Amino acid sequence: MIQSTRYTPERIVKEFMPKTYKPCELPTATRPFALFDNDKIDCFVRNKEMAIPRLASLISKAKTEAEKTECIFIADQMAENGTKNMGALYHRMSKFNNDKSPNVQTFLSGFYRKTLNPDAFGPLVKTMMDNVKNPHKNISYDPNEEVGGAVIEYIRDAFQKQFKNNKKVD
Repeated sequence: MIQSTRYTPERIVKEFMPKTYKPCELPTATRPFALFDNDKIDCFVRNKEMAIPRLASLISKAKTEAEKTECIFIADQMAENGTKNMGALYHRMSKFNNDKSPNVQTFLSGFYRKTLNPDAFGPLVKTMMDNVKNPHKNISYDPNEEVGGAVIEYIRDAFQKQFKNNKKVD
């Protein structure tokens, strides 16, 4: 019988460790989007649930704006591609909730929008209100577009659940 090596810890270590990935490049005045190493992103996405501990470790160690943004983007792409239990990363991601970086706020809102972890709703509203009081300057986009979109997604989901629970059965 041939054994699959797809999800073995050894394979994940081999896939993550030997290669040096390019660091995330944040948006600039002439390039209004971030650049990520697609090989690194694909590595996490391909390994699905087996990559979550490695991502959790990266999140814990993230210090710079670029590192935080990259971690959140990886989590977002994993959630987008159907990796289960991504909402469980909320407790790691929550360390970014009060970050003032518009990049971190935008990517974090996108991740929360996909996972809909109930604990993230309050911090999203707080971020939106803080941004209204103290708008970001010298950036080419408004992070509140994504933050507000995530808040609306939470409200839509709550109404949808409420509608299902109140639906009469014949």
